Amino acid sequence: MRQTLVRFLLTDLWTVQSVNGTDELGIGWLLVPWAIYGLVRVLVARYKTGDWKSITGSGAIVWLALGGGILLVPTLIGGRVPLESIPIRGYGFMLFLGFVFGAWWAARRAATVGIDGELVWDLAMWIFFAGIAGARLFYIVQKHEEVFANQSGLGLILAAVNLPDGGLVLYGGVLLGIVAYVLFCRWKKIDALLMADIVVPSLFLGLALGRIGCLLNGCCFGDRCDLPWAVRFPAGSVPFEMLVKRGFLSPDADASLWLHPTQIYSSIDALVLALLTACYFRVRPCNGAVLAVGWLTYPITRFVMEYLRGDELGQFNTSLTIAQWVSIGMFVAGCLYTLWLMKRFPTATSSPPSSPRTPAARSFTAT
Repeated sequence: MRQTLVRFLLTDLWTVQSVNGTDELGIGWLLVPWAIYGLVRVLVARYKTGDWKSITGSGAIVWLALGGGILLVPTLIGGRVPLESIPIRGYGFMLFLGFVFGAWWAARRAATVGIDGELVWDLAMWIFFAGIAGARLFYIVQKHEEVFANQSGLGLILAAVNLPDGGLVLYGGVLLGIVAYVLFCRWKKIDALLMADIVVPSLFLGLALGRIGCLLNGCCFGDRCDLPWAVRFPAGSVPFEMLVKRGFLSPDADASLWLHPTQIYSSIDALVLALLTACYFRVRPCNGAVLAVGWLTYPITRFVMEYLRGDELGQFNTSLTIAQWVSIGMFVAGCLYTLWLMKRFPTATSSPPSSPRTPAARSFTAT
């Protein structure tokens, strides 16, 4: 568990220190990855165009200006604002990596069927922000008493958007993300089923990285475990406080009980589903088939995973958690969608694709 990966000091450029186990770096160290990325952009542009003139435009100027701005931050701050550092949270950083790598992977997949990768990046932004909003809203509805405990006035608003401390529910993000996806496809007049097949593997990749963020944050923890790979969380962490509240742990304990690392289980599960759906994309019989596979497999694995998790209790006077109830509904909806897809493309399963790189699904036009 590591909620804060690093803290960037706004009052210094090149400081390197550790305070209470958290590494602190001067803001100038941001120039290192900044410079590396800028150099890569220059070399790629030089390779694609064959000359240096194309990389001296406004884009490069803006990049250099922003990089120079980092050097000026300590001077600009000058003690005039109370904010002296910026923490990089493990949870948020892994969500960011999931977004970047997921969108990049989807853009590459889109190119194989003749879709501009920039369109995929635009869609990724829509899904990302809508997904975060939906996931947070679902969490607030589910645990509003905890979120707004001892809050009033402006504190209610701050508590509602307090993402650094975690508090996102995947299914909420999926639901609002779907709404954003449909609106985007209608606006851009894109084949929604084809784009869904492109996006699904990347969603699972983003989920795989996001679950590592859950491990760093301490949320989505598992039930008690006696296996060699069990994990413990320190005092004050989300699992520790939850176990104390439920009476399973003494407040004076130095760490939580040994628990299933369900965050790692979920990450591996999502990675397997990402690879499965990505491979199936090349041989899918019709547009929308990859979506069907992801729609049917994920709720099954999530339903099973809930038996190993310990962060949620049963709902509706049953032993099933809210995620298991949503999984049941999602699986039923997935079955109905698959039946609809089979009726829409009745000959798809009997017509194998001509080659892995040119799937037969490209001949179908979905609206």
